[in-house]
Amino acid sequence: MSHPAWLLIIAGLLITGVGVVWLLGPSIPWLGKLPGDISAKGDNFRFYFPLATCIVLSVLLSGVMWLVRFFSR
Repeated sequence: MSHPAWLLIIAGLLITGVGVVWLLGPSIPWLGKLPGDISAKGDNFRFYFPLATCIVLSVLLSGVMWLVRFFSR
């Protein structure tokens, strides 16, 4: 994995993955509306922090990375 082409391939896959999530994200109805997400609305401001969504995505991505490392040995 020392060849610079691998870095370009991995970067391209990451950009593609972000693009797919960005494209399909609005069509997932529960994304950003979980019970642990923090939302506050006022007259002149709106604050939103998707805490539960971040935790769920972190667990899913950690599982995927674990599987990749497990099967690459």
